[in-house]
Amino acid sequence: MSDNQVVKTGLLKMNVDSLVSVLPPELSGKVTEWLNNDQNEHTRREILDLVQAQSWTELHKRLDTRIAFGTAGLRSKMEAGFSRMNTLTVLQASQGLAKYISDKFPENKSVVIGHDHRFNSDSFAQVTIAAFLQLGFKVYDLCSCSRAGEENIFVHTPLVPFSIDRLGCSAGVMITASHNPKLDNGYKVYYANGCQIIPPHDTLIAQSIEANLQPWAEAWNCATMLTNALKTGQLVDSKATMVEQYTEAVCSRLVTTTIRTSGSTDPWFVYTPMHGVGFEIFSKVVKKAWNLQENVDYLCVPEQKCPDPEFPTVSFPNPEEKGAFDLGIALAEASGISFVLGNDPDADRFSAAVKVHGKWKQLTGNELGFLFANRVWQVYNDQPIEFKECNPNLALINSTVSSQMIKKMAEVEKFHFEDTLTGFKWLGNRARGLEKEGYYVPFAYEEAIGFMFSDIVHDKDGIGALVMFLQMIWDWKNQGLSPVDLLKDGFARYGVFQEYNGYYIVPDLSLTNTVFTEIRHSYQKDGLKFPAKLGDDFEFVTFTDLTTGYQSDTSDNLPRLPVDHSSQMISATLRPNNSGFSSTDSVRFTARGSGTEPKLKVYIEAMSSTKERSKTLAKEVWDALKIYWFRPDQTGLTTTF
Repeated sequence: MSDNQVVKTGLLKMNVDSLVSVLPPELSGKVTEWLNNDQNEHTRREILDLVQAQSWTELHKRLDTRIAFGTAGLRSKMEAGFSRMNTLTVLQASQGLAKYISDKFPENKSVVIGHDHRFNSDSFAQVTIAAFLQLGFKVYDLCSCSRAGEENIFVHTPLVPFSIDRLGCSAGVMITASHNPKLDNGYKVYYANGCQIIPPHDTLIAQSIEANLQPWAEAWNCATMLTNALKTGQLVDSKATMVEQYTEAVCSRLVTTTIRTSGSTDPWFVYTPMHGVGFEIFSKVVKKAWNLQENVDYLCVPEQKCPDPEFPTVSFPNPEEKGAFDLGIALAEASGISFVLGNDPDADRFSAAVKVHGKWKQLTGNELGFLFANRVWQVYNDQPIEFKECNPNLALINSTVSSQMIKKMAEVEKFHFEDTLTGFKWLGNRARGLEKEGYYVPFAYEEAIGFMFSDIVHDKDGIGALVMFLQMIWDWKNQGLSPVDLLKDGFARYGVFQEYNGYYIVPDLSLTNTVFTEIRHSYQKDGLKFPAKLGDDFEFVTFTDLTTGYQSDTSDNLPRLPVDHSSQMISATLRPNNSGFSSTDSVRFTARGSGTEPKLKVYIEAMSSTKERSKTLAKEVWDALKIYWFRPDQTGLTTTF
């Protein structure tokens, strides 16, 4: 779907009635409802073409269910149909969201809207704006096309929560599918606290959407509405102001190291925005912070510099994916550079690769998380006494599937640590909660290369992470160190942590529930609340089931993290009981169903005295889980790990 020209009903020159008359009875009402509500020429034609081709199975897939609204908002493939991302479903979601926020904040009806460069992101943003305008909201548009001569205006995702905080808005929407495949798009919702929504808001918004499915009177009259609202001031072109304030905030709050090159050195790092929106804001920030300039201080991968929704040089626009950094590493090799830095397409995530002893190593999310935490800890310690008196209670947090190395660091260095459920909706909101309790929470992360610096936003921010990492590189360079040296120092002080993360492909989403049900039956049939052993080599020490609501090491056996009966998640710690390992060795794992992909994900981390022992332990647990729990030869799960 690439053409979203909205037309008035009746312009489509096809005999709709005769086509609908051939439909099976169970599809007739659904197709009629779609055609009555959708005024987008392309998606109307898409449904009619399926009717004409008598593609009943495909029509059932498109129309039988409605795209689910959850804590991640909306995300799906861009196609016609109630179960897909398209102008109508975005319009309906926006009407429900606008009504919900209007009821919650009747005295502050204001919202921020932004979008990335993906196909249809601009038109999805326009119908979103129109919905809020119809309820009397003041809309701060980060991608307004009102500026003469400017086209293809877009922003990086962190600018939306940043703008909510700065403007005091009651909500925000970012149209983006982040690092998903090119035919996907998404609708990410932020609440008045600048964080992604958490329960019960998701359920209540979904109910409001269901109550507001009928397009409102002016819903399809977007162009006229936006033009008039700009004239009256109800719609505000806000990008320039917010970009300036964001740039100033990053430079004043995150920059503590002076980098002076002024062309006196050759380019010392390579940057890639992965065909996304990152270069524009990245180049502004590093120029203001240190006057760094492209082709003088850094190189940008030319094939990936400009926003391109086709993502032509990568099979999957995710910096974590194998091969995504290949062009950057090739450019660095040819230029004698040892660091490649990159963002995902909407620039809210960050990754880095480093050349050490002649070999390239892409740092994992957990390795980057420790390096950032170590930097934040050092910066905090170097603060004047007045700052520490105002911020006496340092706290760092990460997601429960991320490394426990920060937890160990907190125990040694005597600061507060907590973990949360997976996702920055939980990390951001928990940081806000801790701040209300008197803690200073400058950093949070999760292993999927997401890093939050809450002096800027309470969400992941790939540009903030990049600015922090550049300072770390500069300091390491002056000290003759590399990130690998810092990791070794951390292992020596806090223990050697090594991970083995992987996933199983789930051919049928219902299979995830079946597999977890069989796992529980394997020990419950013996009258146990949790398993005693995993094979012959590992004993369970702690066990937490966030689906059923059980935790073995709390006084009342109730989990300290939120329980969700609709999703599958088990975490446990194990102790090896074979002679090859020490009694102090341990392994922690989490297995969970993915909320956005047909995957069953497994996160394993081992701690031992050496890197080799930790790696061996983690891999042995993967193998044991594969044999005794996931049994791909019997369950139908598949994996390449």
